[in-house]
This record gives sequence, C-alpha cells and structure tokens, in this order.
Amino acid sequence: MNPEFWILDTNILLRALMNENSEAGIALKKARETGTLLVSAETASEYFNVFSRPKFEKYVSLETRLTFIENIISNALSVEPKERINACRDPKDNMFLELAVTAGASCIITGDQDLLVLHPFNDIPIVSAADFLTWEI
Repeated sequence: MNPEFWILDTNILLRALMNENSEAGIALKKARETGTLLVSAETASEYFNVFSRPKFEKYVSLETRLTFIENIISNALSVEPKERINACRDPKDNMFLELAVTAGASCIITGDQDLLVLHPFNDIPIVSAADFLTWEI
C-alpha cells in the first residue's frame, strides 16, 4: 500500500483548532492517523502568518495557536516545491498546488473555493473536509 500524503489548507487547520469536533477537526485527526501531512517553507510561513493574526485572540490565545501550528509543522514532512504553478485564481493559493505536485500528494483538503474549483488538479483530488471524511483509506 502506498503511503498517503495530505495537504491541509490554512483554513482547515484554523477551523480544526477552533473546534476539534468540527468537520475540519475530525478531518485533521483522520489525516494524521492515516498518513503524513505535508508542508513547505512557504505553507509553513502562511500558517504562522495567519495563526498570528490578532483577530483570533478573542477565540484562542496566541500561545495556543502557535503551539498548535508548531506541532503540525514539526510532525509534517517538509518538501520544497520544484516548480512554480500559476493555476489558481487566487495566486497565494498556488503554493498548495506546487507542494501537492512536487510531493505527489494524495489530496488537498480545503474550504477555499479558489482551490476546490480546480478539483482534481494534475490527478490530485482537492476536497472539502466533509468529503475527505467520506473517503475509504
């Protein structure tokens, strides 16, 4: 059986932190139990940037947010994309496609319509957390 490599978009991780029993939270748990999360320097930077935003302080402390994302990154496989891709209507989301293509990801899990409309991309499924939860792995 081939190993499973998952990419979780920033919005999925943030929703998982806010509510571990949400679809995003359960999808994160499933991804960690069934395979390996993938990150790149660029996606890790995006995670830290978003998780550090003051607007989330009213929900979860900065310390908790940073501890959470540090745990995600330190337990993920770091891969540096080998090619630039310009396929997403939101250019900042291309980093997830680049990581997926370089690493041969099994799937990108996202709530971002800019990525979801590309499903599948280079034979890589792009699905919502709810759809990921229905997959047999």
